[in-house]
This record gives sequence, structure tokens and C-alpha cells, in this order.
Amino acid sequence: MPQLLLELFSEEIPARMQPGAARDLERMASERLKAAGLTWDALTAWAGPRRLTLVIEGLPAATPDRSEELKGPRANAPEQALEGFLRKTGLTRDQLTERDGVLFAVIDQKGVQTTAVIAETVEHVVRTFPWPKSMRWGTGTLRWVRPLKRIIALFDGHVVPFEIDGITSGDTTEGHRFMGSGQPFAVKDFADYRARLERHFVILDVADRKLKILDAARAACHARGLELVDDDGLLDEVAGLAEWPTPILGDMDPQFLDLPPEVVRLSMKVHQKYFAVRRSADLQVRQTATAERADVDVRAPLAPNFIVVANVEASDGGAALAAGNSRVLSARLNDARFFWDEDKKVGFDAWLEKLNGVTFHAKLGTMAERTMRIAALAREIAPLVGADPDDAETAARLAKADLASGMVGEFPELQGVMGGYYARADHGDAIADSIRDHYKPQGPADSVPTAPLTVAVALADKLDTLVGFFAIDEKPTGSKDPFALRRAALGVIRLILDNGHRVPLTDVCEYAMRRAGPERPVAISDWTQTAVNNDDGRKMNSEIEVGYEVVAFFADRLKVLLRDQGKRHDLVDAVFALGDDDLVRIVRRVEALDAFLSTDDGANLLAGYKRASNILKAEEKKGPLPTGAVATGQIAQPEEVMALAMATEMTRSRVGQALDREDFADAMTALAALRAPVDAFFDKVLVNSDVPAERENRLKLLMQVRDVMGQVADFGLVAG
Repeated sequence: MPQLLLELFSEEIPARMQPGAARDLERMASERLKAAGLTWDALTAWAGPRRLTLVIEGLPAATPDRSEELKGPRANAPEQALEGFLRKTGLTRDQLTERDGVLFAVIDQKGVQTTAVIAETVEHVVRTFPWPKSMRWGTGTLRWVRPLKRIIALFDGHVVPFEIDGITSGDTTEGHRFMGSGQPFAVKDFADYRARLERHFVILDVADRKLKILDAARAACHARGLELVDDDGLLDEVAGLAEWPTPILGDMDPQFLDLPPEVVRLSMKVHQKYFAVRRSADLQVRQTATAERADVDVRAPLAPNFIVVANVEASDGGAALAAGNSRVLSARLNDARFFWDEDKKVGFDAWLEKLNGVTFHAKLGTMAERTMRIAALAREIAPLVGADPDDAETAARLAKADLASGMVGEFPELQGVMGGYYARADHGDAIADSIRDHYKPQGPADSVPTAPLTVAVALADKLDTLVGFFAIDEKPTGSKDPFALRRAALGVIRLILDNGHRVPLTDVCEYAMRRAGPERPVAISDWTQTAVNNDDGRKMNSEIEVGYEVVAFFADRLKVLLRDQGKRHDLVDAVFALGDDDLVRIVRRVEALDAFLSTDDGANLLAGYKRASNILKAEEKKGPLPTGAVATGQIAQPEEVMALAMATEMTRSRVGQALDREDFADAMTALAALRAPVDAFFDKVLVNSDVPAERENRLKLLMQVRDVMGQVADFGLVAG
């Protein structure tokens, strides 16, 4: 079947916009063609520095004939309604059909040539393309990310004729801006198009450009005994900057290697789009040492080299390009050295003073005030995670200081990292490491710190953020989370769970709340009132309310985390309903409960619980439930009642002992012993006996079953 080849050729498209542009082109074309009734075998889109390309295989030559039935007004409807329906359909009254007193119109549409649909689709795509930023040029009204130059539109080997603001569709394109022939050339189909582009030094597929960059860069490094430092983000960017990427190995002044490697790499990446390089021999030595010592850092030091990805193949092998880029890099690194040297002269005291003039949030005070809150909270958390309280307070007090440094002002990405470097000489490795890593984890792929001191500071930082913004009613809503509170909560959960720390969330949130203050000029000491009014008249949340909301927010985030791990979110609700705020214990309960409910005993006991609960709810609507102990000797009892009463008491004791030991698997095993007597009770015993004393006694027994099971979880919140 015929093939459609579409190319939109323009001036340079920013690399960051290319992946989204390819997806948008594929989506928009698919939607329009499907709406016209077309189908196809395969559809693929590509994006590059100067072109968007779309290929669709297996399009039919024309759209199918279609018949559509439209429901109209009733036959006895007012004349105005009928006239409106006729105008909509373009039919006359005698062309309508009537069924059950309702008028219907059957509209037959003949298929149209696919070329007509393509022309309309391309114009719609071009005129409504959702570029993040676009520009208008010339005298037309067309907007595109950069001036649009050419459009290829070939269907079954023939040009689809149309014109958009003076740009006429055709079959010609251009190759590489510098290495190509400089003349447009015609293509016949996609295979010819791709082959001719390569002959004119254009690699269409970004995956092929990435592979070419990696292979050539690694080969250049290997020839000099070096190793490329992988950087997926940078690879994505440079693959969108060059149509014919050519990696070149350059040399840099070795004196700059005494700067922190993060500074060197960031200067290369952010300003110049260079890859950093390591010494292979050093890396092998460190990897060998790691086999003997677990604390060895396997990261080899950087080599005085870099990889720059050019867009041309130079006749001198890239020597001139490498030399020019080396000079530019030296200028950048000289700037970085200036900040490094000046920062070491200034120090923490001056930076901490500057934080008094930095507003964290208008309603939460300055960054200096936030720092003091974090320090106080870190001191409280430290014993819970095995850290020294004095060190935790010191590290937290210094953790944000580097925000006022020159280096972080130039490279905000290095916040924390530079503070760690500056603190190492005067405060030791433990405090320096905690300053460096206290922002972690910043995402699901980020590593979780394990050092107790770092964990204390990281928890304090994230908890202060959460409690503070909840206090001023800046909670996440729907898809909006401007202060990244979901990420902060997930970071707290991972810090606690991955390290197995027993941190009572309610207590630390309440303490953080007492340290947080509302919008000035209300004093912090006034914050423990039930409610406080802002200057704008809004009522602030109370300490208790905020603590409850934050813990509930943690429950929601924990459900998301466990759901991603394949666990049921309703089990988290069932365990959280007990009022426990120890995340480690909660997860253990959830895991044991999940395993129990996957067994026949668990599933059947849950069904019995639901049945008992439904009976009790129905009785509660009639009046108060009976109180007191189950009678076992005063009145005659069926065997099933006595058996369930005895099993309930034995299970209550065993479950309680297991929960005291936090042996949740044994607690579930104990519950399993209730399955048989509960099944027998419901099979043989009528709960709503005509004898009032029997009815009350059996309701009490069901209440006991519910209470015993409620020691483990709120089974009423478990689905099923």
C-alpha cells in the first residue's frame, strides 16, 4: 500500500524541544487521519536539528465510504426544532425516517482521496503545532519554532500539492549545512530520502546519532588510555545539536584539576556541552582496591581532557577545533577558580549572616530562620537515627550556608556539594558529608544516604518544608505541586524505610510545627494557639490539624510507593487506621497482611469479618449494641458459639503477644485459627435469635471477633 513521507525543514530547532516535537507530530497526524477514517500499518516520527520527519506505511488511496445516522427531534416537535435539524444535516423532511415517533437522518458520505486528507492534515499540524516557543517572520501569519523553509509531502511517490503561507509542498530537501553539497536535492520515497541524507552528512535518527557519538568518543579516549564519563542528559542534548556529530578529544590545562571535579564537570557541561574524561588506569586500580575495601571510592579522578561534539569532520582531524575549545574552557574554569578562591576567603559566618537577607517564603521567614528551625529539628531527630545531637545541629546550621557563596550563585546545581567541600577542613568528614548529601534523595532514582548524621539533617530539612507549607495552606492540589512537597514526603519515607529507622512521624511533625511560624508579624510563640489569623484574614491551621494532615499526606505517598512495588494501597489504609505512625512497622504489617490475605484462610476470614461487620452495622441502626462480656455458662449455647468464644479469647492473647514482639507473621497465623470457628458459626448459628438473651450474646461475640481482628488492621478498609 502507499507510503506517506512528510518533512518539515526549518532553521535550527532547540535540542530540548526535539523529543516533544516528534511526539506531537506523531500524535497530531494520527488524530487527524483517524478522524478522517484512515488506517495504516506503521507510523514513525523523527526530530533533528533542522527537520521533523514523519513516515506512514500502508495508507489506503482513499477514505472509506461512510454512513452515519443522526437522531433528530420527535416527529411532533415544534417546526423550529425540525428546521434546525434539517439545516444541520442538509436534508429535506421527506429524506428523514421515523421510528417510534422520533426522526432520524442517514447521511451517506463518499470516500475522498487520501491526498486531500493529507493536505488538510499537514496545514492543520503546521498552523497549530504546540511549540513551547515560536516566532513569526516575513509577511505571513505562520508561526514556527524557527523560520520554516521547505515541506516534503510525498504520497505513493507523488507530491501532494498544497501551499502554506508561500511555502509550497514538494519533493526536495537539503543536506548538512556545511558538509552537504549546498544544493537542494529531490527524493522519491523514505528509503531514498534516508540514504540521500546520509550521503549529504545528515543522520536522521537520534538513536543513531547517539550511537555514533558514544562509539567515536570512546574510541578516541581508548586510544589515549582514557575513559569517557557517561552523561545521558548531555548525550541527549548534543545529539540534538549536530546532524553529523563528530566527537573530538581535546586537552585542558592540568592546573584546573585541583578544582572540585563537580565544578569542572559542570563548567564543561553547562557552558560548553563537553563530556568529561577519566584515566582508565586509575579507575582499574580503584576497582581492584574496592574488592578488598568496601569504603574505597571507585570514581577515578578526571583527566586533563574533554570530548567536544562537533558538527563537521575537519580536515585536520579536529586539532584546530580542539585547541579553540580548550581556550574557551580555560576561560570558563578561570571564572570557576575565582569563585572557589574567593569563597574560601569568606567562609560560613559571612554566608550565614547573608542568609538573614534571603527570603525563603514570605509567610515562613528568611532562609536564616529556616536554617535555625532545621537545626533544632535535626537535634531532636538525631537520637532516633543514631546520630550525635550536637553534630546534627551543627551540620544542619551550616547546610544552607553555601546558598550565599559565589560558586553556588554561579552553579545552583552545586548547592550542598560546595558546602561539603568548604566544611571539610574545619568540621570533619562526617559533617561535610551530611551537608553535601542532605538534599538527597531528590527523586525516585536518586540514592538514599545511610550515614546517621546525614539522615538526621536530610529528614529535618524535608520535614520542615512539609510542615511549613502545610501550615500556611500551600498544599499540593491535583497535578500542581509548586514546592515539590510530594517529592519531599517520598524522600522522608525512603530515608526511614531504607535505613530501618523507627521515627514517630506524629511527634517529629508536631515538634517541627512548634518551630515553624506563620506569616509575620505574628510571633512564633503565638503559633501554638488553636488558630491564628493572618493579616489577610485567612485562618491558619492549628498545630494539631497540620500534624494530622502531614501524617495523612505521608500515608498517601506511602500508598503510591508500595503500589509501585506491587502492593495493595487499601492495605496501607487498613494499617494506618490503627493510628500507627512508625513507617517501618507499618510496612511490615502491610507485607504480613498482604501475605495472609493471599491465602485461603485469609480470604475466607476477611469474608467472615465483612459479614460480621455488616450485621453489626445493621443492628447499630436499630439502637445501641449490647455491652459486656460474652456469656458462656448462664444460658445454653450451641457448640459453634462456644467454640468461637474460646477461639476468640485464645486468639486475642496470641495476637497481642505477637504484636508486642512485632512478629506480624505470627499475628496473622494466630488470626488464621479463627477461620474454621467463624465459618462454622455463620453456617450453624442464627445471629438474630428470637430469644433476646441469645441475640445479644451472639452480637457481643461478633463484636469480639471484630475487635480481635482490629488489633492487626482495620479489615473494614480492605477491599474484597
